[in-house]
Amino acid sequence: MSHVTLNVSLEQVKALIFQLPARELLELGDIIEERAETVAMMKLAETGFQEWFDEGEDIYDAEAQAG
Repeated sequence: MSHVTLNVSLEQVKALIFQLPARELLELGDIIEERAETVAMMKLAETGFQEWFDEGEDIYDAEAQAG
């Protein structure tokens, strides 16, 4: 499947979106909200894995090398 890249401004996107019928605008709002929540949770989860990069957290590598 080929990808198309559009060079449009935020104002142009907003102008297009505001032309949608109310029902579709509400549906799009729900979809955008769900995506934003997913992105926020992913960013939050990333902070929980930062400790894996600490030098003292190489216990699994040490076990693998010893085996």
